[in-house]
Amino acid sequence: EVQLVESGGGLVQPGGSLRLSCAASGFIFSIYAMNWVRQAPGKGLEWVSNINSDGGVTSYSDSVKGRFTISRDNAKNTLYLQMNSLKPEDTAVYYCAPGGSSTRGQGTQVTVSS
Repeated sequence: EVQLVESGGGLVQPGGSLRLSCAASGFIFSIYAMNWVRQAPGKGLEWVSNINSDGGVTSYSDSVKGRFTISRDNAKNTLYLQMNSLKPEDTAVYYCAPGGSSTRGQGTQVTVSS
């Protein structure tokens, strides 16, 4: 059974930083590209970032490019999202998902507010 457990969210002031983690199990993590997606209150899912299976290729939405960094540790079956210079519009529930799959974990809430 595929399991994805996101963590690391919280309340942070504008300009602050957070590091999200996604612990994966139940599938061969190291052969899958992985995505971070987010859902703001009252809005649909928004793709945030992607990383290929070995971590060598990454991509970002324009809204987070230059502020967020995706990475992975295949030995630990864990995906990360380093978020810097956070803005109120980054407020959302953040999910990780394997590439090509709609499976997501429970998500982790990120709230950016003063």
